[in-house]
Amino acid sequence: MSKWIYLNNQFLPEEKACLHVSDLSIQRGYGIFDFFKIIDNKPAFLEDHLNRFYQSAKQMQLPVLKKREELVSIIYTLVEKNDLSHSGIRITLTGGYSSDNYTLAEPNLILSQHLFPFTTKEIFEKGIKLITYTHQRQLPQVKSIDYAMAIWLQSLIKEKGADDVLYHTNEVITECPRANFFIVTKDGKLITPVNNILKGITRMKVLELAASNHKVEEQPITIDDIKNAREAFITSSTKRVLPVWQIDDCIIGEKGINPVSSHLYKQLLNLEKSHLLQIAE
Repeated sequence: MSKWIYLNNQFLPEEKACLHVSDLSIQRGYGIFDFFKIIDNKPAFLEDHLNRFYQSAKQMQLPVLKKREELVSIIYTLVEKNDLSHSGIRITLTGGYSSDNYTLAEPNLILSQHLFPFTTKEIFEKGIKLITYTHQRQLPQVKSIDYAMAIWLQSLIKEKGADDVLYHTNEVITECPRANFFIVTKDGKLITPVNNILKGITRMKVLELAASNHKVEEQPITIDDIKNAREAFITSSTKRVLPVWQIDDCIIGEKGINPVSSHLYKQLLNLEKSHLLQIAE
């Protein structure tokens, strides 16, 4: 069954939704996007994601030709047309059809919906392994479509038997390509990087939830700090809270024993449920 895609001012079957080759997203990799979960046909934390989407667009000098209320209406129409109760919606804004393959033009707005595996209890309990790699994303505060390094590193990640990569610069940790990074220190302090990262929506929610039970700090984390951490975990919309049991050759704490991340994972699930119930009302 074909899915529906929104492209500029119309809904199209997926196989008919196309961009011209002159678009700057194709010619130069120029564009932004945002992604949020659909649970029981309701968008999770939509306002927060739209705030970031419009901010990214502004920083990339890409005008969004739809007002927020119009965009929300398009999202709900797409959800109704596709009826994919547990999925994700990606909003993409491209650099537009450039006359010289370099100059910004009127952006193309694309909304697509995808089935996507979300973190389950089993995945959480298994945890993940990361490898580190020296890299700093361009314009890190922007959720851009540039994932060249992350895709290029896939073969190395597989070779090392890892699940993902953790970027650092001069041994100061920043982020994973699609997730934020946290550690829990031996004295119970929760720390996450603050500079040169994309500040995720789930990261924001976790910081808010943690503040009532933990000392929380946004500050630099070094590779040496990781070696002394009691716990480590990543956060994102699809992964929620996901423990990290190994980084390079360093084992973090005791595998399967993650009291802080376990508590935050449960709190986040409860926050999601509460948020979605408010939407239903």
